[in-house]
Amino acid sequence: MKKSILLLSSIIALNACTVSKPTAPKIKFADNPVVAHRGAWKVQKLPENSIASLKEAIRLGCTGSEFDVRMTIDDSLIINHDPHFNKLEIEKTTYAELAKMPLSNGEKLPTLREYILAGKENNTTTRLVCEIKPSASKERGKLIADKVLKLVKDLKAEAITVYISFDYDILKRIEEIKPNASTQHLNGDKSPDQILADKIDGIDYHFSVFKKNPDWAAAALKNKLILNAWTVNDETEMKNLLNQKFEFITTNEPELLFKILKESK
Repeated sequence: MKKSILLLSSIIALNACTVSKPTAPKIKFADNPVVAHRGAWKVQKLPENSIASLKEAIRLGCTGSEFDVRMTIDDSLIINHDPHFNKLEIEKTTYAELAKMPLSNGEKLPTLREYILAGKENNTTTRLVCEIKPSASKERGKLIADKVLKLVKDLKAEAITVYISFDYDILKRIEEIKPNASTQHLNGDKSPDQILADKIDGIDYHFSVFKKNPDWAAAALKNKLILNAWTVNDETEMKNLLNQKFEFITTNEPELLFKILKESK
């Protein structure tokens, strides 16, 4: 009798563990180049980098929604673009202190865990484009990369997450730990040949960089590198990049880019 009770308890515990694990979303990325920069926030007047702006990007059907990751003094991974939040330096402040101050829509400053979980909800179209911001030191930057990769894995979001950074060492660290991760460099200082040699997957440069280096877009396409440009908010610039067959265009104006794409059909 005791053995039966123990066996039943074990089965219940195993089932409980199985149910509680995060599951990977079934997703087929949208067939468009639209990456919402810090989410889709402008038209709806939402806070940038908020869960609301992420959900709006998913609602619009963007192929990607970009967001920025930083780490607090107590090693909390949070979503914020600037190194300061409400005049507090993020790397020298605890998350509890930062979380006391809500975003403009009343949202709490999101953690990366909360952001990823929100990004998996009702999402069948949209990549999570995770920008890991440079840190105070190269070693801390690598530590942040390690922690981000672990969390993404734990939350079963690897299939929908890509990584971008201005810090080349962060990208190299990601490739070292997870060679099949999708990585893109942001800084505009590396040629496609160098990117290819260092086994980074693509370039995501300011659109002006491609004007200064007019052969780079074609070279990236030839070498099957990911080709992305930021932050493109002008209709003429969008059309120019579309004509050059850019795979992705990162923009604060996703609705405008969708309009251009619809009109070009």
